[in-house]
Amino acid sequence: MTNRNDRQASGSEKRRVRTRRFGIDHAKHRLVLGSCSIGMPRSRIGRMAIGVALVLCGFLGFLPILGFWMLPLGLLVLSHDLPIARRLRRRLAVWWHRRRWPAG
Repeated sequence: MTNRNDRQASGSEKRRVRTRRFGIDHAKHRLVLGSCSIGMPRSRIGRMAIGVALVLCGFLGFLPILGFWMLPLGLLVLSHDLPIARRLRRRLAVWWHRRRWPAG
């Protein structure tokens, strides 16, 4: 059995692999950040609670231990369930992809 990364990929498949390094794997309920993968609760209430808690703690980023890094992570977790956060995440991913790998 061959892995998708082991075989030669077409142009569109290469783009798909590049954009999958940041986001959510909906089938496995996992948050993907580069090569790191973090499990999320299966229940919608649990994911929403974690996302809201991260966003609220992100606003207190000036305090020790808490940080402003919690704000984007909380929005990423919320993007699994909230359509507006999902749209913003996808727009950011498309913008970043175009900025990072310009066509031509």
